[in-house]
Amino acid sequence: MTLTDWTGFIGVTILLVAFFLNLKGTISKDSLVYLLLNFAGAGIACLASVLISYMPFIILEGCWTLVSAIGLVHYFTKSKG
Repeated sequence: MTLTDWTGFIGVTILLVAFFLNLKGTISKDSLVYLLLNFAGAGIACLASVLISYMPFIILEGCWTLVSAIGLVHYFTKSKG
């Protein structure tokens, strides 16, 4: 496996762990852990997609990262408000 393969594997694994923990009821979709796992996993998977120049997944993972970032902003602004 190449470094790009490992990068994608790590990103997707983080996303799947977040999804599994949410389905199992261990973490809530509104929790900081869930939002951070999604942000990190999608960002890493997006990087891997950029490295292989695969535009469909660059768009998918980029949007996923952006939505997760918006969720993090809402989390922190809601906590302070």
